[in-house]
Amino acid sequence: MWLSDGQKIGVALTTFGVLFMFLGVMLFFDAALLALGNMLFVSGLTLIIGPQKTFYFFARKQKMRGTICFIGGILLVFLKYPFIGMIVETFGFLNLFGDFFPVVITFMRQLPFIGTFLSLPYIRTVVDRLSGSRTSAV
Repeated sequence: MWLSDGQKIGVALTTFGVLFMFLGVMLFFDAALLALGNMLFVSGLTLIIGPQKTFYFFARKQKMRGTICFIGGILLVFLKYPFIGMIVETFGFLNLFGDFFPVVITFMRQLPFIGTFLSLPYIRTVVDRLSGSRTSAV
C-alpha cells in the first residue's frame, strides 16, 4: 500500500511533532516547544488517517476518558502549565493509544538490533509487562 502525498506530509508532521515534544521535555518542559509539538502531532495524525476517522477515533465512547485527558493536557500546555499538562497528556495518550503497544512491540522485535535487545531475558519480561502482551513474539 502506497501513501498519498497528504499522508506523507502527515508522517513528517507527526515525526516532527514527536521530536519537538521530546526536545521540549529535554529542555525542562519548554512550553513553546511542547505546544508546537502538540500541534504538529495532532495535525499530522489528522493528515495520516483523515479528518473523519480522526474525529471518530477521539469521539468513541470507550476512548472518552483518554480524549478528555489528552486534549486537557494540550490545553494546560497552551496555558503555560507544561509539566502538569504533559503528565495529563501522557495519561490520555496511554489511554488512547495503549491498545497499539503490543503491535508496536511485535514489530520492533522483528528489527535487526532492536529485536535482539528486546528479546534478552530480563528485558523481554519488562517489555511484555509494560506493553500488556501476554505472550512474546519470537
